[in-house]
Amino acid sequence: MNKEELYNLSFQLILHSGNARSLAMEAIFASKEKNFTEAYEKLKEADIEITSAHMFQTQLIHAEAAGESFDIPIILIHAQDHLMTAMTLKDLAREMVEIRQEMNKG
Repeated sequence: MNKEELYNLSFQLILHSGNARSLAMEAIFASKEKNFTEAYEKLKEADIEITSAHMFQTQLIHAEAAGESFDIPIILIHAQDHLMTAMTLKDLAREMVEIRQEMNKG
């Protein structure tokens, strides 16, 4: 994988991770307004974005496992950070939505 491909992969990770993060926040905001249908839809969309980002991450892992070595650009490290943050936020958002929904039932 050449440097340009690493940059493209990094930007795809950032794009999909950023989308997932935004959707997770939208789910939290929707649950605050007691719109749980929308909140769960946003979480579902966030899952799709995380899956897309993970596919790009997997390409890199497979290339390295196949013996390919590369100089890791800083943008790739930044992209990985975006993905991990988005995954954590999505999980936290799901918990918040569920808690708010339970509280709303009472």
